Amino acid sequence: MGNLLEVKNLSISFTQYVEGLNRHDLKVISDLTIDVDEAEIVAILGSSGSGKSLLAHSILGILPYNSHVTGEIKYKGNVLTQELKEELRGKEICLIPQSVNFLDPLMKVSEQAIGECKDEKEHDEKKIKQREIFARYGLDESVDDLYPFELSGGMARKVLLSTALINDPNLLIADEPTPGLDSQSVKETIEDIKNLKQQGKGVLLITHEIDVALKTADRIAIFYSGYVIEINTVENFINQENLLHPYTKVLIDALPRNGFNFAEGVQPLDVVEGCPYYENCPIRSDKCRNEKPELIEHEGIMIRCFNFKEANDES
Repeated sequence: MGNLLEVKNLSISFTQYVEGLNRHDLKVISDLTIDVDEAEIVAILGSSGSGKSLLAHSILGILPYNSHVTGEIKYKGNVLTQELKEELRGKEICLIPQSVNFLDPLMKVSEQAIGECKDEKEHDEKKIKQREIFARYGLDESVDDLYPFELSGGMARKVLLSTALINDPNLLIADEPTPGLDSQSVKETIEDIKNLKQQGKGVLLITHEIDVALKTADRIAIFYSGYVIEINTVENFINQENLLHPYTKVLIDALPRNGFNFAEGVQPLDVVEGCPYYENCPIRSDKCRNEKPELIEHEGIMIRCFNFKEANDES
């Protein structure tokens, strides 16, 4: 299996003007590196509002005009230019968006799911597939002729999921696909994502729900303050001793089954000079205050921490 998606050193910032004409650059994602293989599910796990969705929007080329992007994104080995993004999105690369506002308020949901068709035959074929997928998620035929404002929040999310699956994408970007769904629909969503993997598809799952990531993904990337700080296999998350970064361990330790062992401290809102986890880290050193660690490989695990870099250097 080869790389389907490669993201290298991606940084995203936004130009803002505050107090009149004072320009301010707000950096949200810094030096993000991640990849997704064919027949693989990779989850990006981070807190709500941390900027994870911007990765999805960057891949699809739908960032706002005031964004500034550096780094490189490749799909099947080809650099994703804006032109190529527009050509592939909705076809080979599909998105389950986080917000139901992505639905067109003036179009019936079944027609939105079907999308543009070159002829009547294609429309009829997509209509059959649309009805099958809608039915799978408990959306009966009466839903087809509804407009988005007539849907409940959970129904709208099911429509968004169905719309992405109809086009049989090679790469599915699922941006928070489960909030608002009942437990049965969450289970079905996870199974559908896994089925895509069985078909050789790649999935980038963006979520803040740890259990969804653990039940769905092959690898999990931990997102903290705009950085990916660890990429590890799901198997290693089962045994906390196999996790490397202190924040990853704290995150898993706070799960209900582990006794809600919360740690003090919050993610920094502003760009810091050194390691973003410095203020909360139990193994920090003076070097961590002023220098940013790079994402390196340590025994098959990607980790952003000087402790493991120095261990590698010594060996």
